[in-house]
Amino acid sequence: MVKLNKIYTRTGDDGTTALVAGPRRDKHDLRVDSYGEIDETNSAIGIARLHTRDMPQLDGMLLRIQNDLFDLGADLATPETGQKPDYEPLRVLEAQATRLEGEIDFLNSELQPLRSFVLPGGSPAAAYLHLARTVARRAERVMVELSREEPVGEAALKYINRLSDFLFVAARYANDRGEADILWVPGKNR
Repeated sequence: MVKLNKIYTRTGDDGTTALVAGPRRDKHDLRVDSYGEIDETNSAIGIARLHTRDMPQLDGMLLRIQNDLFDLGADLATPETGQKPDYEPLRVLEAQATRLEGEIDFLNSELQPLRSFVLPGGSPAAAYLHLARTVARRAERVMVELSREEPVGEAALKYINRLSDFLFVAARYANDRGEADILWVPGKNR
């Protein structure tokens, strides 16, 4: 159970932060950056959820994802050290990515096939879901870069990749509830 009584500790005033286990890292460290990107993704989804309250099924999926993103942040903040810790570290599981795949398939089954790329926009919910998608893609790029230097769980990498796919389909689903997707017209303004 997490218990936070004091919000500031002053231990980060020197430009470092503590991981769940292990030595302190610089705040610009790639691992710290990766879970910071996950936190930003979660915040972007929180803004999108302000506009999905009238879509309870989608809103429930987004709430589950927000919880998963805290799991992912904890996973990233607990690097593999090669030594068995005295506790069970929280790791993203393959089942979480598989659940996202099922939710993508469910939402997509109600949509018309795409015949062009989609421009971000339409309804407020869709616009914010597209924004969250781009933030998730940035988080994925940082996680992949980290994985080239340090171990990152395969399920964690799979989850963040599926998340951006989910957010794309979720944006289309939100637009299908009132607004139309805005389609790209190649060369339209030449």
